[in-house]
Amino acid sequence: MTREAVIVEAIRTPLGKKNGELKDWHPVDLLAEVLNETVARAKIDASIVDDVICGCVSQVGEQSLNVGRNAWLAAGLPEEVPATTVDRQCGSSQQAAHFAAQGVIAGAYEVAIACGVESMTRVPMGSSAQIQGWPFPASLMARYEGGLVPQGLSAEIISERWGLTREDVDRFGARSHELAGRATSEGAFKNEIHPIKVESEEGTRLFDTDEGIRTPNLDKMAQLIPAFKADGIVTAGNSSQITDGASALLIMTRDKADQLGLQPRARFAGFALAGTDPVTMLTGPIPATKKVLAKSGLTLEDIDAVEINEAFASVVLAWKKELGVDDGWFEDHVNVHGGAIALGHPLGASGARLMTTMLNTLEQRDGRYALQTMCEGGGLANATVIERLD
Repeated sequence: MTREAVIVEAIRTPLGKKNGELKDWHPVDLLAEVLNETVARAKIDASIVDDVICGCVSQVGEQSLNVGRNAWLAAGLPEEVPATTVDRQCGSSQQAAHFAAQGVIAGAYEVAIACGVESMTRVPMGSSAQIQGWPFPASLMARYEGGLVPQGLSAEIISERWGLTREDVDRFGARSHELAGRATSEGAFKNEIHPIKVESEEGTRLFDTDEGIRTPNLDKMAQLIPAFKADGIVTAGNSSQITDGASALLIMTRDKADQLGLQPRARFAGFALAGTDPVTMLTGPIPATKKVLAKSGLTLEDIDAVEINEAFASVVLAWKKELGVDDGWFEDHVNVHGGAIALGHPLGASGARLMTTMLNTLEQRDGRYALQTMCEGGGLANATVIERLD
């Protein structure tokens, strides 16, 4: 009998800007909040969880020494439940979801939690590469003529390769803010967000709305100075934001969900990974999408919602061009509630955040299949297809 992995709960914190609403939250405590809320929403005995798999990129300082395990214990949850922390760069918690679901399908788990956290305010991006030497030795650098480059320059290379203009990427950045603002005002995120208590001089209040969303102005965006290349097109207005946040997914067998009286919301219908060269680096969603659709026996026309991480506008627009996606289908299916340009990109938390948003979008649209894919540092990508269950 084939075992299925299903998603029962999916939640996230509201996303905070750098030095914003979540700046005083230790990342362990922030993740503990969503872990506790995941267990509480499902009304399960937490001791039945077989494993907790956490995504985190900067595993140093406050996020070091297995942040997933530390958060589970800080939440006051059962000590006998194990946890581990994984790093597949920006796709870390999407990979955590893959590992959890694949463990369920393989029979290693009945119940697992995939989660992710990143406090980019408290543990700055790149912190883990600044201790005890440089992670790229001469042998690796020599393999690539000119050496490796920062992701921002990779985004510039992609823009040139796919013929993207400054107007193209700025317009996409504005779209992200417009759609995220509309989704917020219409309550599209309400079911997925777990409000976080924030202390200030005025007292305690609930932080319940993504902090990075702005009203876009294309004229002002056009005046922003390129961030990585003097004559480039990548700016703060068409790139993801530095962000704090956490997210979690409760995954189990369909039989276990039935036994517990829980309603499975979606099943995992396909997984894929891709590797590309680590210079252009950010093109992985293109082959990953092709692989996951082929493995799932689907085409893009079967997909009702797509979440592709907006690390940079050029990543999404290159994906669109390379896959031959027409404008109408793209507008109606891809990142319809905005993405990381507006909402933010809390690295290790983003994979589970995208999946949480994608699941809720699929339910709101009464759709069947959804696709998630993300580019990742080092020339990697994850892709996942889920199928909504009635």
